Amino acid sequence: MVKLQSTRRAALALLLAAGLFPLSSLAQDKARSIVMASTTSTEQSGLFPHLLPAFKAATGIEVKVVAVGTGQALDMARRGDADVVFVHDQAEEEKFVEQGYGLKRRPVMYNDFVLIGPKSDPAGAKGDDIVRALDRIAAANVEFISRGDKSGTHSAELRYWKLAGGSPPAQRFGNYKECGCGMGPALNIASSSNAYALADRGTWLSFKNRGELAVLVQGDKRLFNQYGVIVVNPARFPHVKADLAQSFSDWITSEKGQAVIAAYRINGEQLFFPNAN
Repeated sequence: MVKLQSTRRAALALLLAAGLFPLSSLAQDKARSIVMASTTSTEQSGLFPHLLPAFKAATGIEVKVVAVGTGQALDMARRGDADVVFVHDQAEEEKFVEQGYGLKRRPVMYNDFVLIGPKSDPAGAKGDDIVRALDRIAAANVEFISRGDKSGTHSAELRYWKLAGGSPPAQRFGNYKECGCGMGPALNIASSSNAYALADRGTWLSFKNRGELAVLVQGDKRLFNQYGVIVVNPARFPHVKADLAQSFSDWITSEKGQAVIAAYRINGEQLFFPNAN
């Protein structure tokens, strides 16, 4: 009987040990992970499924992405709910750092915005001048889908409308519609209604449901779209994993990280162009 009880205790000890091992591994995995607040364009373009496995293979750090508009991503970090931000609105990023929420902003890569619209182009917007194109869209009162979500793309769009003069677009013509959504859903709405929209080129190239839509305006220098990375300030939020977040910032701006970005292509076309250096 004593021997049997001893055997049972030994078996129980082994079971407990077997149960404790996964828990400790889980805790270790959690400790080696960071939360990144980023844009829908980096997610929906397919860049992250290409980029983040390479980062994890190099460092062992897992990145959990929350993909929202740039404004929402920065607000999330202002609440201390992210370890690092990777967004594309330089003015807002610099303000974020000046306010003490983030450490140094580092440029990572760029692409450009493009104006999408129906191939028939009823507004006559096609060309290489985004301001003239928007002016013609408003004058023709054709449907324009705006993200309306305080994202980097939405901020850029509003800058272009301001350059086009006149009152805000929502007051200027009746067919200006805000969806309050990400880039992919906005393009889906534009496709279903044969409307115009501003998009980042990366998401457009990965977008499948194009319908009768095509790129109508590109090549304007004002359409330049820069992305930056910022580690959230641990002095403001002590729980932030600043060391792991810094590893991501260092890697993505390194020669290896930049090469991974440059290698990402769809149908042979490069979506993002590294410019950290």
